[in-house]
Amino acid sequence: MTAPFNTNAAVRHSRFGAGQVVLDQGDSIVVRFEHGIEACLAADLELVEGLAERMSAGRLDPALHVVTRILGECIRSVNDAWGVFSRSRIALLPHQLWVCKRVLESWPTRWLVADDVGLGKTIEAGLILTPLLSSGRVRRLLILAPASLVGQWQVRLREMFDIRLSIYVPDADTEASDFWNTHDRVIASAHTLRLDKGNRWERLFDAQPWDLVFIDEAHHMNVDEQGHRTLSYQLVEGLQERGKIQSLVLFTGTPHRGKDKGFLSLLKLVRPDDFNPEQPLEEQAEKLRSVMIRNNKQSVTDMSGEPLFTPVQSRRETYTYSPQEARFYEQLTQFIVTGKAYAAGLGSQDRRTVILVLITMQKLASSSVAAVRRALARRLVRLRQAKGRLEESRENLARLQELLAEDDPANQDEISRLEERVAETLRGVDLNPDEIPALEELLAAANDVTDETKIERILTVVDESFADRSVLFFTEYKATQALLMSALHKRYGDGCVAFINGDGFVEDVQDSSGSISGRTEDRHSAAARFNRGEVRFLVSTEAAGEGVDLQEHCSALIHVDLPWNPMRLHQRVGRLSRYGQTDPVDVVTVRNPDTVESRIWDLLDEKLTRINLAFRSAMDDPEDIRHLVIGMTSPRMFTRMFADADPTLRGQTLGEWFDKETATFGGDDAVNTVRNLVGHVARFDFGAVAGQIPRVDLPDLVPFFKAVLAVRGRRPDQVEDCRLRFRPPEEWKDDFSIAVVDRYDLLFAREPQPEDGEDVAGVGLRVVDRAVRDAVVLTGAFGAVRGLAAPIFVFSVRDRITGSDGPIRAVVVAAQSGGDGAWTLVRDWELMQRLNPLADKPRSLAFADAYPAYDVADLMADARQYVESHLDTLDLPFGLPAVENLACLVPGEAETHGVRHPE
Repeated sequence: MTAPFNTNAAVRHSRFGAGQVVLDQGDSIVVRFEHGIEACLAADLELVEGLAERMSAGRLDPALHVVTRILGECIRSVNDAWGVFSRSRIALLPHQLWVCKRVLESWPTRWLVADDVGLGKTIEAGLILTPLLSSGRVRRLLILAPASLVGQWQVRLREMFDIRLSIYVPDADTEASDFWNTHDRVIASAHTLRLDKGNRWERLFDAQPWDLVFIDEAHHMNVDEQGHRTLSYQLVEGLQERGKIQSLVLFTGTPHRGKDKGFLSLLKLVRPDDFNPEQPLEEQAEKLRSVMIRNNKQSVTDMSGEPLFTPVQSRRETYTYSPQEARFYEQLTQFIVTGKAYAAGLGSQDRRTVILVLITMQKLASSSVAAVRRALARRLVRLRQAKGRLEESRENLARLQELLAEDDPANQDEISRLEERVAETLRGVDLNPDEIPALEELLAAANDVTDETKIERILTVVDESFADRSVLFFTEYKATQALLMSALHKRYGDGCVAFINGDGFVEDVQDSSGSISGRTEDRHSAAARFNRGEVRFLVSTEAAGEGVDLQEHCSALIHVDLPWNPMRLHQRVGRLSRYGQTDPVDVVTVRNPDTVESRIWDLLDEKLTRINLAFRSAMDDPEDIRHLVIGMTSPRMFTRMFADADPTLRGQTLGEWFDKETATFGGDDAVNTVRNLVGHVARFDFGAVAGQIPRVDLPDLVPFFKAVLAVRGRRPDQVEDCRLRFRPPEEWKDDFSIAVVDRYDLLFAREPQPEDGEDVAGVGLRVVDRAVRDAVVLTGAFGAVRGLAAPIFVFSVRDRITGSDGPIRAVVVAAQSGGDGAWTLVRDWELMQRLNPLADKPRSLAFADAYPAYDVADLMADARQYVESHLDTLDLPFGLPAVENLACLVPGEAETHGVRHPE
């Protein structure tokens, strides 16, 4: 009869590896292995001598094996919680590590990450993914992103973390291809996937469940006050209802867009049992801390606690219309006023159409004379032609109205393009009772404007304030983009400017010789050239307002025009005010104070400042909340405000009109909602978590890697401090991807960039993952080390609750005796710092074969009791933590009379 297996006895299984006995049931033994609980036959288990037995008998293990095993366990412990050993190519920041830790503390994990723009959500995503993919917890991954960001997500995750994704292509998704079951890591355009064409939803709903779903710019999913759900919301809701999403993480910088129901509906997707869109937000605000993370630029720091972001310095530059411009704008104003009066007598549908086109002309004119002149000229040509092609113009109008109704920031570049087209091509409805003569007069006045004073003022600002500096320009319209590019060519020479817009094409650009042509350029190429300093200027439409980083070589931004939605100003600045920016960011707006648009902007700035001051005085942890308040306001309110303003109003009269139009903007409801959000969400606080943040990085893996190779009889060549070259051990070649590599060249650093044939070494690289697995299955647990001041007792803390296995498998913690009865708690990353010098020394100098004769077992019991009494300081993610003995290192010495030594 087989002897009983004692609880907590160490065992080994030929298939499952090392484990610990939970319960002897007689005919089977319940064992906790790394992957979970298994019931095994006793005959399939091999008892492994435990640490207590070894200490009692005084039998030392090879110290190299013990140190290597401890380091392997520490690497897992640190990376499972913080993702710090991921293969990111850029330095990791405390707030990013903290976000990773919060998300990985439970499984399934469900969070809304609402960090401010520029804090590195792609890096946070990569940090979260690295330990999940490496451990095998996540096999099927789906990422939904706006169409313009899909390629960027794919490239960044590949280049920064070596995480490779397949892009969803509709043509590849057919009944025969079984796309969703044959691709386990997919990134898809949410705007493509939301359209249920060719039964694609049915195939997606029928596919295997997703272990983890990321959704970028999640505010595009919305439910309005009447319960109408956007298509993207319906898609994710459908996946959820069918049990196809295990874990879900949403990313958005503007989670609340003014309506509590939409915000709570988003939270209901994340935690269906915790949030109810039909109940008041204030009754549910206390739950936000467990579901929503929000960090802002004012609170994040570097590893030293110093502020991470440079200040943003905004200023206003003014200009005055030339007589020709003033005459044109006066005629255009009269044309629009007449058109609105004319529209009042039309039927409802035609009235809305005329008003929309007139508003579009106002917006074009506020950008540049060139923008509205192009639209006027093309409209006049089409009106003079036969009444054909009516259908095309109607389709453009319908699409524009549809996008405006969606109220979706992702559509902005398409909206701008359609506004230009609608103003040019709309037929079947006149804008004026005698439109063709009126357009002819307008166009004649526009043609009299040969030089635009706004553009001249911008060039002066560049010369006076940004000499020899790169400058980023933003405009809403391609015609203004072409105008400014032409002016830059003329002033600074051909080849000085790149551009970004929605379709990569801009027409009517003049070079320095006056020759006019069209230009094409891919947005990624333009951004790369600008970041490398190959071109001094970049002129962009809103296509670069999201998802494009432009801070590498630039810290100056000029708003060529001011969009009627202030939120876009914040998004524009976010292209430069991001991590990696080393200089203060200078932002310039250019306005004509004689225009009603400029006077409204002044009033809007004043009101936002008052709101911010009032809010900051009421909060314990103040921050700039202006963009949150703006984000909660419908863009329609701003459009209505700018479109309806009477250009003759000034001073107090205009102020009274403005206050009436914006009575609900930034009111008590908005401020209370922001207070609920900011006051109840989880947020990074360096002072509170500074002691927990691991102070280790990729170079700290080098001593471990040398040690594990030494255990397997390999001696690597250390080319530089952070570079190792070696042949893989035979034991690792059961992994085909390792077996086919004759020699590895590994770089254990995020900088410099790896050389040809060199890999960045971190968790997620197969050979590194294998090295860690090899280390943790070593059986060495009791070793002697020369130069150690006092014994170190190492423990593994796990969750005793079965079925609650989260991404954090175990937390390693140690206790070191001070010799006077006092103990010191040593975290996993601190233990690595203490043991790395030992692992890096020659074995003859670091490791001993004997130790002084004292009762280590009693000290072990004291150490364990000390650790158990301090578990609450470790911020553990476990429901019922259990402390298990892992290893012990004692001070070593040469073998002499009266000391214990290995038999």
